[in-house]
Amino acid sequence: MHLYDIFRPLLGCVGPELSHNITLTALASGLGPRLKVAPDPSLAIQLWGRDFINPLGLAAGFDKNARVIGPVLDMGFGFTEIGTVTPKAQPGNPKPRIFRLKEDKAVINRLGFNNLGVDGAEANLMRWREKQNQGPNPGLVGINIGKNKDATDGAADYGFCAGKLGGYADYLVINVSSPNTPGLRALQSAAALEEILGAVGDALADAELAGGKGIPVLVKISPDLGDGDLADIVAMACGGQMDGLVISNTTLDRPKSLQSAHRPQQGGLSGKPLFEPSTQLLGAVWRETEGKIPLIGVGGIASAEDAYAKIRAGASLISLYTGLVYQGPKLVEEILTGLVARLTRDGYGRIQDAVGADNL
Repeated sequence: MHLYDIFRPLLGCVGPELSHNITLTALASGLGPRLKVAPDPSLAIQLWGRDFINPLGLAAGFDKNARVIGPVLDMGFGFTEIGTVTPKAQPGNPKPRIFRLKEDKAVINRLGFNNLGVDGAEANLMRWREKQNQGPNPGLVGINIGKNKDATDGAADYGFCAGKLGGYADYLVINVSSPNTPGLRALQSAAALEEILGAVGDALADAELAGGKGIPVLVKISPDLGDGDLADIVAMACGGQMDGLVISNTTLDRPKSLQSAHRPQQGGLSGKPLFEPSTQLLGAVWRETEGKIPLIGVGGIASAEDAYAKIRAGASLISLYTGLVYQGPKLVEEILTGLVARLTRDGYGRIQDAVGADNL
């Protein structure tokens, strides 16, 4: 039994945001669990010239300020995605702003990009890099970037974040799909996204001239996208304007199946109810791109079977967050061992062989 199993009932008795902050403090203090099984080579995958020891990551939103990169990777994740980071620190939306829908194994949040800004994230990333130099952790780090709520030039905000933080990232994610920042989802339009990608590309080019490295740039999209915007984004991806897509962010939809009294709360819904729509979108994009664009599958993963379904739908990588809220860190090992078992059952020698299998 791990410390988490002892304290989990107590964490469930306090508010979701306080529980989250307690968890971050515990991880930062070295009280987090460590994966006890050795990495299985069948789960290793290479994307964008980076070697992922396994395809399972921790989704953005958990470690907004890059505070616990090492402890998260020690749990067994192949990668972690920090953020969303904005140029300036901002408090986010008024509290309460996180709601557990226990009956539905779901969460509604309307956090609004609360974070310490680029300076706060960079300070923590510098400390992480120093620790890497002392003994590299095989896990990789994605950085999810956004714009400030009061920004007058959104593209400039994304470019600023990319220029400042790109050198610390194994990949960058442009978040234009959170439902909790006014007007943000409008940036998924072709014209707005082209401007953002241009600003990010220019910032990264300047960083590379200064001795930086080529950074893959992905776009995180909404499960609520209209067909026209989705078609435009797919065309841009196929045209080489981005290096991959993250599918998907939280949804504003409220399925009739929701039972929790919190279901009318405003904000993005994550967890079990998001699994089917996000996986269907994932498969549709894989088919439209003919499997040529790397996809990260996010939304409702709570078991090895869920993770495998995302991969078979077209995800080269997968990430989760809400599943940890309800099942704790044991879920990581359960998914990794379960994926190996399913690959063996289906006759696949490596995880890459199963990507998109349900679309063939």
